[in-house]
Amino acid sequence: MTEDAIRIDKWLWYARMFKSRTRASRLCREGRIRVDGRVIRKADHRVTRGSVLTVPTARDIRVVRVLAVGTRRGPPAEARSLYETIPEAGGP
Repeated sequence: MTEDAIRIDKWLWYARMFKSRTRASRLCREGRIRVDGRVIRKADHRVTRGSVLTVPTARDIRVVRVLAVGTRRGPPAEARSLYETIPEAGGP
């Protein structure tokens, strides 16, 4: 693995989008995650800085841009530095 790309399941876990990497992997395999608008079905799909992810959460859908690939699952503040939330387009 290069320093500028990371498996999506690992990145989702590092960014604390999910409590476990297993859960992130399952959602990838179920086709519930999108990268740059395309549905992915493999947990080993690579994401890089600038990738736009569409991720289902418990109550809504989050759209985020990857700012960094990260190197570990750190505290919440560190996790938030890995991405920026993209606001809904066309909202009120």
